[in-house]
Amino acid sequence: MSRHRALEPEDDQTTTFPRVTDEPVADASITSVLPVVPADATTVLPVISTPPSPRPAAPVSAAPVSPAPVSPAAASDETTYLPRISDETTQLPRIAKPAPSVVTGRAIATDETGLLGAIPPAPPPSADEPKPSPRPRWSGEPEPPPVKAVRAGEKNYRSIHSEYTRTTFGSVLRTTLRGTGELMITFGLVILLFAAYEVWGKTAIVEGHQNELEQQLNWGEPTVGGPTPTPSPSVTGKPKPPPAGQPVAKLYIPKLNKHWVVVQGVTQKDIRYAPGHYPNSAMPGQEGNFSVAGHRNRATFWDLDKLHGGDKIVVETKDMYYVYEVAKQRIVLPSAVEVVRPVPPTMTAGKLLTLTTCNPKFDNYQRLIIHGTLVHEQPRSAGPPAELAGAA
Repeated sequence: MSRHRALEPEDDQTTTFPRVTDEPVADASITSVLPVVPADATTVLPVISTPPSPRPAAPVSAAPVSPAPVSPAAASDETTYLPRISDETTQLPRIAKPAPSVVTGRAIATDETGLLGAIPPAPPPSADEPKPSPRPRWSGEPEPPPVKAVRAGEKNYRSIHSEYTRTTFGSVLRTTLRGTGELMITFGLVILLFAAYEVWGKTAIVEGHQNELEQQLNWGEPTVGGPTPTPSPSVTGKPKPPPAGQPVAKLYIPKLNKHWVVVQGVTQKDIRYAPGHYPNSAMPGQEGNFSVAGHRNRATFWDLDKLHGGDKIVVETKDMYYVYEVAKQRIVLPSAVEVVRPVPPTMTAGKLLTLTTCNPKFDNYQRLIIHGTLVHEQPRSAGPPAELAGAA
């Protein structure tokens, strides 16, 4: 019987091997063959020595005891103990840190323990897989010209595109038509921009100057219910007009919901931003013909042709309101200057009003004339007349 040392539960550091005997084994299948360790193995196991077996203490006796002979079977029956394998004998050699690889301009540090293997190449295309057809470079007929110069003579060459770029009657005609079309489009855009300026640009400019002219009048607010001003001798006669370009009166057309400040003079400079009073005509509310001229734009007399008989026109001065009634509308030539006389043709003498402007719209080869007669007047202290009720 073999002897074994009793193991403690926590003693897991010792491995116990069975006794090896020299007796032949009947069954060859239980024979274990250990592999041969090559000479160049990295890990070298230490030499394991067999520790001596513990011997029991001999009883103290007076007589000497001769040692018992040890049989070969008993010597081979001793248990072999392997020492605990520490971590120092199982360390693997340290992997040297490789140089950082450069990918797209950035250095990427490779993990010391996480080396990636090489990416395997893509598998070759299968023979059964259809190949994509190349993109056609020419879709027309016939085939395109050769991609090389063509000899023209013994020492000269011409471009392969010379047949398509040479000057012909058709190419000259196409170039001329294309250039003419571009010029017409540009001219049309210029006309549209000019029309937009005439319609909206000048309107804003005229309204700004009209506000400045109203401030120049400086009449102040009338005293409602105050004494009625008595006409002065200058009123019954012909008063002295103001200097050219200065405000004369305010002109209201309730039907068009428009009003302007009338300035003195009818030159292009005077009537650029306001209607102008003919210098040789009567003043508002006086005997004669109070004549006013204005441009045919959207800011001034644009819709003057909408006035007909019976419509009212109001003129405001520093002290009075004068209400005129439209009597006649006429279209005459620019040379018909008699329409601004003290008594125009087809009109009777009295306190008259005449408005003149260009005709038709966007042109000036005619003149549109509006004649009116005075039907009512009242002082400013009495408030605006009923014709201006709700007017701007």
